[in-house]
Amino acid sequence: MQQKSLINRMYVSFGKRMMDVTASFVLLLFFSPFILVIVLLQLYFHKGRIFFKQQRPGYKGQLFYIRKFKTMNDAMDDQGRLLPDVKRLTPWGNLLRKTSLDELPQLWNIFTGDMSLVGPRPLLVEYLDRYSPRQMRRHDVKPGVTGWAQINGRNAISWDQKFELDVWYTEHVSFWLDLKILLRTVRKVVMAEEINHTGHATMPVFKGVQYDDEST
Repeated sequence: MQQKSLINRMYVSFGKRMMDVTASFVLLLFFSPFILVIVLLQLYFHKGRIFFKQQRPGYKGQLFYIRKFKTMNDAMDDQGRLLPDVKRLTPWGNLLRKTSLDELPQLWNIFTGDMSLVGPRPLLVEYLDRYSPRQMRRHDVKPGVTGWAQINGRNAISWDQKFELDVWYTEHVSFWLDLKILLRTVRKVVMAEEINHTGHATMPVFKGVQYDDEST
């Protein structure tokens, strides 16, 4: 047990980062032709709006800018408010999501150290004040492109289920767990499973939870 714990500590301390840098560099080179094609198609389908850029909380809640390929237009109602996500998701954007190609720009976030290949997904900044103390522990590791919650339901499960899976990952992170998550992620991408929450183009807004002061 002690040896396993030492190996895990070594992996978390520097092995995970080494894997992230190496893998993101190789994947950026491999996908560079695809990225170029997507950029050109983005110019056509989304009228020059290539990337979606937004601040997200990372490790220990530190903010960074995440980038994805834009999948929704900016259509508004008569009062100048953005239409619901499901109405703004374009057919081209839907294809990007189903194939997870919209996530490719996050390889740069991994290379620069803001993210990891595997970890809880980085969510909205305004959610920081809505987490219970236990849910906040999802920020004890770097956010990832894929994670334990993504291969166990992704957007098809509730927020409570998702956060519990995220916290479980932070408590059990290891090389073999990360490898398992990456392999199962490939399968889910190929099968296009659990992309959306029922009735939504994305997960509905997390409004927070009620919890006792003694909860952890």
